[in-house]
Amino acid sequence: MTQTKDIKVNIKINNKDYSVSSSLTILEAAKLAHIKIPTLCKHEDLPPTANCGICVVKVKNNRKLIRACCTLVEKGMDITTHDGELYEVRKNVLELILSTHPFLCLTCLRNGNCELQKLAEEFGIREVPYNNIVKGGKTDTSTKAVVFDAQKCIGCGRCVEVCQEIQQVHALEFLDRGFNARIAPAGDIQLADSPCIKCGQCSAHCPVGAIVEFSQATQVWLTLRDETLHPVVQIAPAVRVALGEGFGLEPGALLTGQIYAFFRRIGFKAIFDTNFGADLTIMEEGSELIERLVHGKGTLPLITSCCPAWVDFLEKYYPDLIEHFSTAKSPHEMVGALSKTYYAEKMGIDPGKIFMLSVMPCTAKKFEIARTADMHSSGYQDVDVSITTRELVRMIKTSGVNLLDLEDEKADSVLGSYTGAGTIFGATGGVMEAAIRTAYFLVTGKELENLDVEDVRGLKGVKRATVDMNGKKIRVAVAHGIGNVREVCEELRECKASGKPMPYDFIEVMACEGGCIAGGGQPYQVTNKIRTMRSKGLYNDDGKCELRCSHHNKEVQQLYKEFLDKPLSDKSHHLLHTKYIPRPIYYK
Repeated sequence: MTQTKDIKVNIKINNKDYSVSSSLTILEAAKLAHIKIPTLCKHEDLPPTANCGICVVKVKNNRKLIRACCTLVEKGMDITTHDGELYEVRKNVLELILSTHPFLCLTCLRNGNCELQKLAEEFGIREVPYNNIVKGGKTDTSTKAVVFDAQKCIGCGRCVEVCQEIQQVHALEFLDRGFNARIAPAGDIQLADSPCIKCGQCSAHCPVGAIVEFSQATQVWLTLRDETLHPVVQIAPAVRVALGEGFGLEPGALLTGQIYAFFRRIGFKAIFDTNFGADLTIMEEGSELIERLVHGKGTLPLITSCCPAWVDFLEKYYPDLIEHFSTAKSPHEMVGALSKTYYAEKMGIDPGKIFMLSVMPCTAKKFEIARTADMHSSGYQDVDVSITTRELVRMIKTSGVNLLDLEDEKADSVLGSYTGAGTIFGATGGVMEAAIRTAYFLVTGKELENLDVEDVRGLKGVKRATVDMNGKKIRVAVAHGIGNVREVCEELRECKASGKPMPYDFIEVMACEGGCIAGGGQPYQVTNKIRTMRSKGLYNDDGKCELRCSHHNKEVQQLYKEFLDKPLSDKSHHLLHTKYIPRPIYYK
């Protein structure tokens, strides 16, 4: 799509002159001119597929209508983006799409937040002049993380693009041809039997309700009606800077205290925070790094294990790297285990009556909570239900509580306090930065002077840096988006095969581009601009925290003193650590 020389060209758009880069498409040039050309198959994250044909425009002296999403501007182009004929053509394309789409809007999870529905409204479509022929296909709920409803698919190809090109998992593909063409799991099998890693990026990029999260909000409401249970909740760092988008706020708006208040209003007995678990993760994972780095107990590099989609990917595609994986559970699993042991013991509550809800930016967390027996280390399932940010938006709207009118409240003591290091876990590079702050202290006995580790921040696919820990050089890498993660994994695999020294000591991995702030369960239409704004919200929260290093968290210190003894103790290993097993890419 790009030209070798990026030069300025003069064009006309709707009879107005513009000078734009020759590397832009007509769609991009129109956007710079504040002209909206309707699209359905195009997403800013993805290369154009030109599948839908709604973005057609006219170019003078060209008898054909041109698809704006995939056509580069050229010198002297005279473009018309809107007129009566284009309106009719676009409307007809929409009517054809609707003729193969089920009219189930009222019961669809995307009702009111559907790109096809929005376009139909904008074009004033009140009836479809074609017979309604909906293709068959069962609804696939096999992963219990995402739901694939084939009859709602419009064939835009976004899910295939993100799964194959960005994530490089290849769980989805186009099958058959012509009118019978459809999108399905590779091999036409169930998603759970495919290479799917449950990251949910397909659902985050789908414009309609064909792929959505496996919603469990109703189960949460039913639990709140059961007076014999003791419901508790935790929220992930990325949730607090994205939830506001569901209520008209800018990305990055911090709503932590109001989210706490909401959950108290609807009946939760205790409000915890996954950021506490993030601080605890750093203590366990940081100690694990020191054991390997300083004491030679284990293999380097150490790779982080907070992301369940990455864990699933590793077990399927790179089982030969399992020895490098941190055994530390993800933060919300740690909080779940402690809620039914430490908290239950302190409060005198029957752990079997505790219902732990996690609010996560991620669909893979739904898979994680039951992935192995280790996720029942408390004697019960440590986290009972995990819902996404999108599900929480709907719960709040259902509740009748005006979230934005609530006064800020605090989380409950024991498992609720957090440092700045805990909150930046939600952004790519955040786990690494938090780990460096504490690892520096554990190695040197001194505090890191500049806590802002800029080298590991930002949206570059793979970030590499060297950290000086009082004369000891620690080589680190940060990768986000599975396509970028493959690059680092292949480096390690090549070194193992050739006997070359490993290039890193510590590696942070997140399956989704941007990290958890752009997880598969976050509000729709994420772009790099939105990723940056959400990340900025977390770094602002970090900067405002009185304590910014995990080892300074007083509740974490109290936890070790009263219950766990020390990082990597026998009790810590039982409750806070897990193991990994090679899994087949395709299940039979």
